[in-house]
Amino acid sequence: MTDAFVELQNVSLSYDDDAQTFALYGVDMGVAKGEFAAVVGPSGCGKSSLLKLAAGLLPPTSGTITVDGQLVTRPLKGVGMAFQNSTLMPWRTTLKNVMLPLEIVQPFKRERRSRRIEHVARAERLLATVGLGAFAAKFPWQLSGGMQQRANLCRALVHEPELLMLDEPFAALDAFTREELWVVMQSLWMRQRFTAVLVTHDLREAVFLADSIWVMSKGPGWIVCKRRLELPRPRTIESSFEPTFVNIVHDLRNLIFQARS
Repeated sequence: MTDAFVELQNVSLSYDDDAQTFALYGVDMGVAKGEFAAVVGPSGCGKSSLLKLAAGLLPPTSGTITVDGQLVTRPLKGVGMAFQNSTLMPWRTTLKNVMLPLEIVQPFKRERRSRRIEHVARAERLLATVGLGAFAAKFPWQLSGGMQQRANLCRALVHEPELLMLDEPFAALDAFTREELWVVMQSLWMRQRFTAVLVTHDLREAVFLADSIWVMSKGPGWIVCKRRLELPRPRTIESSFEPTFVNIVHDLRNLIFQARS
């Protein structure tokens, strides 16, 4: 895909020195700029490894990875990342946790002193957007799990990255909080239109958030198929129980079941 913003071409990954056992094998994948992509598949198929490869956190055993036309050979700078655990620093307030990327990512780092008021306002606006405006001075231990993950998303997006990597960001939360954060995530994406790659086991989550869903086989993982979604936005929790939505979830479940066999 020559127009892909994130592109993996014939990518394989082995954790063995002799490259005899593969976690991923021959993966081809392309995500367009501004697209929200989800990767699903059985446990152990290499979904998280794929995300680390795309972010430059792991080097591929073979194949090439490009982001915005540039070959990925080291960890990407400025990419937003959110994981299953919020990873907020317990000694920093919610606001200061969210502002962390503005202290280390250019050009914000250079402007840290001269534009501090603007940076604070940027973080405060984002917190207000996700319903945490009144909790800016609270510490992580004073927040619920859902609130911590909202703050985590704000931290990943405060520097307006072109690319957001999401590795099971809502998996540790209860069902109601997860659904609440799907709506928050959709709202943030519709506002900023960053490119997103989501790894998830939750098929409803994938269908709710994504423009395209990539289904992986059991390990060694490879792409079984890509499913393009044409569901209108904004999507609602109520719409996730409608027949069209449910049928897509069932189709994906069948594909993953076949990929496991």
